[in-house]
Amino acid sequence: MIIIHIYSEPNRNECMSMERTGKHFRKRDAILDFLRHSDQHPSAETIYAQLKTEIPDLSLATVYRNLALFKQQGLIQSLGNVNGVERFDGTVKPHVHFVCSHCGTIMDLKQLNVPELLCQRAAGEAEGIVDQCMLTFFGVCRECRKNTLS
Repeated sequence: MIIIHIYSEPNRNECMSMERTGKHFRKRDAILDFLRHSDQHPSAETIYAQLKTEIPDLSLATVYRNLALFKQQGLIQSLGNVNGVERFDGTVKPHVHFVCSHCGTIMDLKQLNVPELLCQRAAGEAEGIVDQCMLTFFGVCRECRKNTLS
């Protein structure tokens, strides 16, 4: 199964609104930094668990609120639910994902690009403009294949 998500380009003025206030948001910065440097496509619960040791007063509600804000501002994207849990990506430029339907691992397929022709055809079909596209493949990862063969 191939799923294509089309996103509009984030408004850069909105994205910079936090910096313009001149206020420092320690928790917000830590959540965004964690997402931007993670290749694991974490859930809110994973982000919370990873940051709780360095930010003891962090709450799961704070993580969820900030993820919603980041999504609204176009700083991150939701990859949807994988095994019943919403997962997030700190990379918003078009790229390709593979999701393991057994273990839920999400990986970036860095050697593949989102096909430009596909985006053009999607724009034509929608009679609109495609600003961003995310291509996701579903299947069984190498580790799960190894485990089922053993």
